Amino acid sequence: MTTETHPWNVVADTLADAGCDSVFGLPSDEPGLMDAAAGHPRLRVVGVRDQRVGACAAIGHAAVTGRPAVLAVNSGPSFANTLTGLLEASSLGAPLVVVTTRVPLAGIGRGGFQYTDQAAMAAPLAKWTFLVEDPRQLTWALRRAVHLAVNGGPGVVLVEIADEVLRAPAPEAAPAAPVRRIRGAAAAEEVARAAALLAGARLPVLVAGGGCKPSGAGPAVRRLAETLGAPVFTTAAGRGTIDEEHPLACGLVGLYTTPPADTLLAAADVVLVIGSRLEETARMGWDSLPDKRLVHIDIDPGVFLTALEPEVALLGDAATVAGQLTEALAAATPADPGAGERRRAEAAAVRAALHAGYGAPAAPGAGDAADGGDTPLTAPAALRLLQESVTREAILVQENGLHDMWGYHYPVLSVSDRATVVTPGEQTMVGFGLPAALGAALADPTRRTVLVCGDGAFQMSLAALPTAAEHRLGLTALVLDNAGYGWPRVVRANEGAPDTLTRFAAPAHAEAAVRAVGGWSARCTTEGELAAALATAAAVTAEGRTAVITVPVRDDDVPVGVRGLFAAEAAAEAAEAAAEAAGRAESDGPAA
Repeated sequence: MTTETHPWNVVADTLADAGCDSVFGLPSDEPGLMDAAAGHPRLRVVGVRDQRVGACAAIGHAAVTGRPAVLAVNSGPSFANTLTGLLEASSLGAPLVVVTTRVPLAGIGRGGFQYTDQAAMAAPLAKWTFLVEDPRQLTWALRRAVHLAVNGGPGVVLVEIADEVLRAPAPEAAPAAPVRRIRGAAAAEEVARAAALLAGARLPVLVAGGGCKPSGAGPAVRRLAETLGAPVFTTAAGRGTIDEEHPLACGLVGLYTTPPADTLLAAADVVLVIGSRLEETARMGWDSLPDKRLVHIDIDPGVFLTALEPEVALLGDAATVAGQLTEALAAATPADPGAGERRRAEAAAVRAALHAGYGAPAAPGAGDAADGGDTPLTAPAALRLLQESVTREAILVQENGLHDMWGYHYPVLSVSDRATVVTPGEQTMVGFGLPAALGAALADPTRRTVLVCGDGAFQMSLAALPTAAEHRLGLTALVLDNAGYGWPRVVRANEGAPDTLTRFAAPAHAEAAVRAVGGWSARCTTEGELAAALATAAAVTAEGRTAVITVPVRDDDVPVGVRGLFAAEAAAEAAEAAAEAAGRAESDGPAA
């Protein structure tokens, strides 16, 4: 404990004792949490230029460390400006502890300066909100907040501290142990039911979601898949749970499935989902999923029956329950001893087709313009060259724009189980990536942190650049530039609607902003130029400077999942039109 007795020092001590190590935010008018944290030996303060940036940076930090990040704000616009980031954190299940102030009681309802009902604003996004109105509640509320942020389904919690508490004598608090993540096992009889269902399946498929990450479930998921001989898919947030070059790994589900891996999803009779709510993007294009028999593992009982009703629901920690299932399956006598080998062969055939179609290396001699490096760049080629430069173990931060969605398609990009992948959640806010990369790089400066995003998203979060420069983070950003907003453009093109508003009329100022904070930028149109730029970026980032490489992309360079989505919609519309026409013909009767 510190010797200072101001309540903010008690807050800083309590958060550090509970296991937090970083506080993101902007300084308040009077000394507050950031000031107390700045003087604390176990806390790091990350000052940002924008509260939205702070929220996304906290998400990136939590994703890498697995520990809750703290966001320090104040009542009024400061709090309101965090809400987009908190919306994304809630969608992702990111453990964030938001600490804010409340205006003096005398001003509530009487026009108090910057008063807003923060609890009401945060209620749809937060697992728990609490107003500290008595100094004796302070340490209890903060430790409970950390507990709820990391236990059960991780998420956002909000602690408001009344102005009167901050002006009262500080409460006494003794040092306490860190808050631990609680692990639970599933009921034995339900594990037995799930094991019997999986053992009798013709083609079980395993889907690993983002909920596998907090429990460190990767090794347990891999052993379970190997015991079953089941093909493994992940959600976007679940990437990195298993090495994507494992013989059973077949890429991502839903919108991001790369053909012909979709044939395995269609043929599966039992689907085992671990740590995913099965959000809409995970189900897109997987039209047969509602007809499958579902085994669902999650730490949060509220997840079950959200999208689909499971035949067996296993409540517990992802790693623990995956281990239980593996033991049960290993002890059982297989109904068909050769089934596992046939599944492995099916997965191997799909993987070979994936690599043949989408995993081709960049053109020979890409690093030497004299030997063929003048090949025009596509988004997939740019991503493959990026990966060759930064390796499969890098921290990969993704947005969810149109062209950068190529990065979700295995094997255009392939990540190992030592990589950390940070993605937006189902809300997919534009501008998430750069500040999330900031927080991720702060969490682990020993690895390269790489951002893949579009030009619109990059420009939206330029306020993160000064903080990256101050901390000498050495970020690398690959910006796929279509001079506007690609997703609205492709949707409008599909509908035959005007796309003028999706195109930027003014020149971008992003490269100037990068240079203004001491960073380096390049614009590449060929594979040779990009290979050379990536080599320079490695040197630049080693100096703690930001490197931004912009690659212009064509409107028709559309990810395979998006093409499939619109093709399916077009086919459905054509079938509906044909059915309507047939109905009209039948009602009209035979011609006279």
